[in-house]
Amino acid sequence: MPTPTRIRPDRDSVTTIREDGSRLFLHPADAKGWFTTARRWSGWFLIAVYLALPWIPIGAHPAVFLDIAARRFHLFGFTLAFQDAWLMFFGITGLGFALFFITALLGRVWCGWACPQTVFLEHVYRRVERWLEGDSFKRRRLDAAPWGASKVLRRGGKQLIFFLLSAVIAHLFLAYFVSIPELWAMMHAAPGAHWGAFVFVFVFTGILYFNFAWFREQLCIVICPYGRLQSALIDDHSLVIGYDSKRGEPRGRLNTPDAGACVDCNRCVQVCPTGIDIRQGLQIECIGCAACIDACDTVMDKVGRPRGLIRYDSLAGFAGGRTRWLRPRTLIYAGLLLVGILVATWAVSTVRPANLGITRMTGAPYFVTTDAVRNQFLVRLVNKRDTPVRFVVTLPDAPEALKRTGLEGAVELAPLAEDVRPLVVQISRADYAGSFTLTVRVTDEEGTFTLERPVRFVGPDPELLKEDTP
Repeated sequence: MPTPTRIRPDRDSVTTIREDGSRLFLHPADAKGWFTTARRWSGWFLIAVYLALPWIPIGAHPAVFLDIAARRFHLFGFTLAFQDAWLMFFGITGLGFALFFITALLGRVWCGWACPQTVFLEHVYRRVERWLEGDSFKRRRLDAAPWGASKVLRRGGKQLIFFLLSAVIAHLFLAYFVSIPELWAMMHAAPGAHWGAFVFVFVFTGILYFNFAWFREQLCIVICPYGRLQSALIDDHSLVIGYDSKRGEPRGRLNTPDAGACVDCNRCVQVCPTGIDIRQGLQIECIGCAACIDACDTVMDKVGRPRGLIRYDSLAGFAGGRTRWLRPRTLIYAGLLLVGILVATWAVSTVRPANLGITRMTGAPYFVTTDAVRNQFLVRLVNKRDTPVRFVVTLPDAPEALKRTGLEGAVELAPLAEDVRPLVVQISRADYAGSFTLTVRVTDEEGTFTLERPVRFVGPDPELLKEDTP
């Protein structure tokens, strides 16, 4: 008895799940048109950017190099130390607000045009599949065919290429964290020499292969939360892909009396990468890829009817109204995004080419000797530049009676290096009048920047100290 298959998608269940609960593998047909061509070029551009960034040198480092081992992040010539990781908060929240704003304005344009899942699946893996197995009709026929030499060769070759592509993507992803030369050296060494990187690439390759070879659209439907968030982010004036039911209904073949523009060819269903019928309305599975628009426009051209039966529009536009682009939702998201950009700009402007940290040495907060009160600190200097720097440490507001030991003269640090030095300050018991604040100032010899940190010189009550004076 053949496995029951749902012939027409419906809104009450996921198209890729058969009525008996088994998985229905989709073989979307090819669509041709302006949107398909534009998505292909944009997808290849994004893939080229992803592949090229670890190779493009800016200064002494790749364009994007997240050097976790050295705790340095190099972004298009701008270097951040690990202490500057708090700036990532602005990057993450900025991406979030940008996505909110774009979704409220343009719907799921991110999913269909720029999401890595869509870009690699549609423009790499499915291109290989179509090259080896043919169009959607031939792929479905191959599914139903018995196993033979031709099927084994085609399916085996496809899976091998899928695995190799996944390995290439995984290796290049690792290059963002170790650099291309270091990755090349790791690849020529034994797995045990860099077992952590080897396990990472092995596991990541397996995840990519599983996703793009088998899981596919289920990631968008089951795992990705963005499709569920869109219901809270969009409204009736957000740009979505939809079907003009006023013009298309009732459906009917050509020359059917009183039929609408839709000829019920199901071409929009055949090209959908998630297997939905867009004519049933906006659905969570729709990723906004616009394949159904190109497919429907092609059919309309063939039957001599105007394009736009399926198109980009708002729900208000499909209902016959006018789309309002400026509305409270978009204005609020745009305002939050602007505030985030301004705050992020200010935060980045505070980043200096060096870091200064001061901590009190462990143990007693102060020491009293027969003739002085002493405090002991550890001064941590970080050079975030790609060139050596000589640091000069001063105490500009220190009392004249204060004496220091350590960090005399210039301290030279190699490129991207850090060092911890002791700083001991003391004041005679006779000159000690109670706790006070010191400023530790660090400058480079060229005077291009200055860093300052206040520290508290602490000690006992001066009166008790006088009573204890021998």
